[in-house]
Amino acid sequence: MTHTSFTPDAFRAFRADDRPGPIHMLNLIKLREQAEYPDGRVATGAEAYAAYGRDSAPVFQRLGGRIVWRGRMEQMLIGPGDEAWDLCFIAEYPGPDAFAAMIKDPEYRRAMEHRQAAVADSRLVRMAPLDTGGNFGE
Repeated sequence: MTHTSFTPDAFRAFRADDRPGPIHMLNLIKLREQAEYPDGRVATGAEAYAAYGRDSAPVFQRLGGRIVWRGRMEQMLIGPGDEAWDLCFIAEYPGPDAFAAMIKDPEYRRAMEHRQAAVADSRLVRMAPLDTGGNFGE
């Protein structure tokens, strides 16, 4: 089973949690070799996702979003051995309202056609940022 968008129930739960402060969204993205555009245009998954990033950036930045961490997956040490992610990053938003505003923005919605064409599977995990340091259990 692949996951490329959230369900209405998941989005309602997201909106119901309106705690103050920033949110971090962990993104794990598996790209298609070839993008699947409804109009048949030809691009790789990487090219289509790059177009999504380029076209959505003005909205993301205008709403106060920023990328706070990026990494390249090297190995699955604990977890399904066949699960590999092409892109791994954490996006920060000033709060859940900024994320919701982005999703509803017409410019962002146009950019989403590239994401949907590019992505074979994904995970999007909302997190509350915490102070760094300490130990694993803090």
